[in-house]
Amino acid sequence: MPEDEPSSPVCYMAEADDVYMGFAGRDELLKSLDELLEAERAGAKVALASSRMPATRAYTALMRTIWADEARWCAMLAEQIGRLEATPSHQTGAFREKALAIADPFDRLAFLNRGQAWVVRKLEEMLPRVRDEQLHGVLKDMLESHRRNIRSAADLLHTENAAC
Repeated sequence: MPEDEPSSPVCYMAEADDVYMGFAGRDELLKSLDELLEAERAGAKVALASSRMPATRAYTALMRTIWADEARWCAMLAEQIGRLEATPSHQTGAFREKALAIADPFDRLAFLNRGQAWVVRKLEEMLPRVRDEQLHGVLKDMLESHRRNIRSAADLLHTENAAC
């Protein structure tokens, strides 16, 4: 046996298929990434429309921050889907219509925050199954960004409720 060949099955683990090793396969990753992209696209559209509503300066500033983050994550997800040699979805999640139907800005913010929490749960479920280090890194950054936005929205909602 040549010296540079692994001598046992354990030595072959680094070369094992992702699915065999318990990680998500390409098709599963692409499905999840497209689902996240559609949700982020919906969130970006909701945040942009919400930033134009008559509300407090703090609300408008938060909506602009969320919009910028959602747009950034849309671009990242589309890039990662392309890196996996697939075409990103062009759909927008149903969340958009539901959120835009809410007239009160702070009720809409509370609904948007629930959508952000859904993305957090999705990412928390997905991350342990992502073997690709680059993809794992950007998804982890996305997770932390959503957690920050959730805290900021919760703080604003608390401040607004205390003022009433």
